[in-house]
Amino acid sequence: MPSDDAKGQHHIVGGGIAGLATAVFLIRDAGVAGKSIRIYEQRDVVGGSLDGAGAAESGYVVRGGRMFEDHFACTFDLLDTIPSADDPGLTVSQDIRAFNKMVPGSSNCRLVRDGKPAEDRYDLTLGAHDIVDINRLLLHSERTLGARKIDEWFRPEFFDSNFWLMWATMFSFQPWHSLIEMRRYLRRFIHLFPGFSRIAGILRTRYNQYDSLIGPIVTWLQDRGVQIATGGQVTDVRIEGTRQDRRVVALVLAGDERVPISEADRVYLTLGSMTEGSVLGSNTKAPGRDDHEGGAWALWRSLAAEHEGLGNPEAFCGDISKTAWHSFSVTMDSPDFFEFMEDFTNNRTGTGGLITFAASGWTLSIVLIHQPHFCGQKHGTYVFWGYGLRGDRKGDFVSKPMWEATGNEIIEELCGHLNLKAARRKWFKDARCVPCRMPFITSQFMPRILGDRPDVRPQGARNFAVIGQYVELPRDCVFTVEYSVRSARTAVASLTGKADPPPPVVRTDLDPMVLIRAARVLVGMGAA
Repeated sequence: MPSDDAKGQHHIVGGGIAGLATAVFLIRDAGVAGKSIRIYEQRDVVGGSLDGAGAAESGYVVRGGRMFEDHFACTFDLLDTIPSADDPGLTVSQDIRAFNKMVPGSSNCRLVRDGKPAEDRYDLTLGAHDIVDINRLLLHSERTLGARKIDEWFRPEFFDSNFWLMWATMFSFQPWHSLIEMRRYLRRFIHLFPGFSRIAGILRTRYNQYDSLIGPIVTWLQDRGVQIATGGQVTDVRIEGTRQDRRVVALVLAGDERVPISEADRVYLTLGSMTEGSVLGSNTKAPGRDDHEGGAWALWRSLAAEHEGLGNPEAFCGDISKTAWHSFSVTMDSPDFFEFMEDFTNNRTGTGGLITFAASGWTLSIVLIHQPHFCGQKHGTYVFWGYGLRGDRKGDFVSKPMWEATGNEIIEELCGHLNLKAARRKWFKDARCVPCRMPFITSQFMPRILGDRPDVRPQGARNFAVIGQYVELPRDCVFTVEYSVRSARTAVASLTGKADPPPPVVRTDLDPMVLIRAARVLVGMGAA
């Protein structure tokens, strides 16, 4: 039976995973009728950063993919509700676990040097001082670290280690990113250390994350009457009252359409976006660099400027040179390159995870994804993905920054690092390589202080909450699906009072055996 909350309307600003999860929790846990929920998404498709699109002829595109692991309690709880894309008899959670049993991940070739698997690819190459610094960071308090950067804690030699190279490319960290966030990652994922150099313990979805996650969630919501308004940009949120007692009274849409918000209504605001402003290139054209903040950042800026306690977006989006990188998706019409890479890496396609070219100026990495990667992918086509963490630097075979490189030039750089001769380079003759610039992709990692990220329920917020990657959730880690879903469940529990709050973040960093195994790995005595 619908709860009393069904008397009011629930307005969700932003159709990313946080907004979609909010709608699911409202229906499933708070008893809200689907017809009382409306999602506003400024783009023409929901899903936010979990995307997958394109066609064989023009090239399939995934901007990126978020990591999963066993302790994502909120995410798996959400997905336990949703039937999978392929088999309605399975939930999405069950499908993920079944797929990972069928295609278990464990890399035999995490690092490549001089055109061959690096001989030291299982060695973290950490010095004694580095190990001490990692342990000091684990024991330090967030409050004492403030806005310090990673390179203000570790010695320059640390950034030459295999540990840092694998850490940085696996999670997309840069030396100038937040030391607090690195500490959170170390604590949150310390149980993965024994498989770190093999990327073991990381779970993958069967298809790209739009087809595996977003599509099934959208179908579930639409079947229950949820209104999803794509192309529905919210340009302003009118809030009245004081910091001690305030409420949203109206949403303003593009074109100045005003949506009144009553006392009984609830509003969930997604502020900021890691993939906003994304621009695609082509084989012959680099993505444009006319970076702009767009609606999600503009909305946050205006709200933060007018209302206390809604965070500080400038801390995250104020320096694009430190938050951007380029990814690329390659579609091929034959299996030749994939077969070569299976022999090269000693990994079956889909089981190896990220392959990083250690000497690359661009810090280039690729992933040979399990095929097909798209529902309905054309038979006989093959798709892989890659990215460059340092797109500001010149390539080793293409003498320009990756930020200026076309799809063909990215392929040329890749072939150079694999030491492919002319005959093998012909495998890419008709390949469609689509580069993608994402100006804010690591914005959530930028150094911050207390208050830069708003609370899910800001002080005095009577009828609204904030969700997504830029809210404050103690102990959990941004750049994960879990963070967004946890924010959604927190918001629904707080605003409705009819749903359970999320379970605590799993503290594997308090397990003595986990700590012992991690210590053995760091000093080179255990599997990595």
